[in-house]
Amino acid sequence: MEGSEGSQPVGLKFEGPRAPSENEWPLVINFLTKSLRPGNKWSMLDEYPTSLARSQAHNMRVIIEDGNVIAHAVFKPIILKTPMGVFKVAAIGSVVTADDYRNQGHSTRIIESCLHAARQADCDFAILWTDLFDFYRRLGFELAGGEVSIAIDRDVSTSTAFTFNDSNRVAADAILRVFNQHSVASHRTLEDVRAMLAIPNTRVSTAWDQTGKLVAYAVEGKGADLDGYIHEWGGSNEALLSLLTHMRKLQKRDLRLMAPAHAQNLIATLKATGCAEHRGYLGMIKILKTDSIFAKVHRFAKSQGINDLILTESFTGDRAPVKFEFGRGSSRYSTDSETDLLRLVFGPEKPSTQHKFDGPTADALDKVLPLRLWIWGWDSV
Repeated sequence: MEGSEGSQPVGLKFEGPRAPSENEWPLVINFLTKSLRPGNKWSMLDEYPTSLARSQAHNMRVIIEDGNVIAHAVFKPIILKTPMGVFKVAAIGSVVTADDYRNQGHSTRIIESCLHAARQADCDFAILWTDLFDFYRRLGFELAGGEVSIAIDRDVSTSTAFTFNDSNRVAADAILRVFNQHSVASHRTLEDVRAMLAIPNTRVSTAWDQTGKLVAYAVEGKGADLDGYIHEWGGSNEALLSLLTHMRKLQKRDLRLMAPAHAQNLIATLKATGCAEHRGYLGMIKILKTDSIFAKVHRFAKSQGINDLILTESFTGDRAPVKFEFGRGSSRYSTDSETDLLRLVFGPEKPSTQHKFDGPTADALDKVLPLRLWIWGWDSV
């Protein structure tokens, strides 16, 4: 099957999609740097050290012609801790085809190969960030999840209880300790954090209490992307607000904070100071293992005292569409649209705003869904 693991060369002259060999990995990094970061002083490996590392080569997919890389994509498995349980996410990025080989189906084949490999790796769903919505919709992706962008265009704190440091030379274990306090967070190692702190154009600011303990951090910028965006942060609201005020004064410009919709206290506090918010989608998402996701939703529902939640998938025939049923007790609703299912599970809207449920069903689904999902900026690929 085209795009699957172990596929034969596409046509007579192309080889792949497949993982690059050990000897081909440097060629891949060079291809990505020339294609995506021409003229920069750093390589793509410097900018994406955890997703493009040599140890990640088995998760890369390339198409080769005469020993040259002409197309590439990578999926980075992320273990994501959420209140609903642990999910394995395939974050897809660095998708590029050489100029002379575009519009020949290479990107489609290489993404399909990534998705096949992600399923084999037991990933629950895939996510990517793009503005090519129509192209990725043909591959089963849809805009879903929620992201809140908040303008930090004024002082948001008058506290003098903290001291600040503006340097990437900060202990990785201190950053990791604060990061792990998030209710939704990926699994990271100290080596991951050290590598991320070294990403070019990354500016790290930290807040410290009177005992010398790190109590908040914020990261703005990442390589050629996210300039002016605080995409990574952690700590108490009091310390973080003080740090945001400091960063705006230090950089002498307005900034934007990227936050998950479930960070309600922080968002409400910033709005109360007059900061404007913009709500959008987290990214384009495709479900890979409905049975795994549904099982976690059911377990979470039972932990909330909801024992009769319905969320099932049924197959009515080889040519008939898959049917998804959801509801509570005898109140059943159905759809054959994966887009409807994605929006139900991942949001950003609550289920009750998407369908005309009866009262008890709406209350039950709103209590469980959408799941709290967030991919932090350092984890994006």
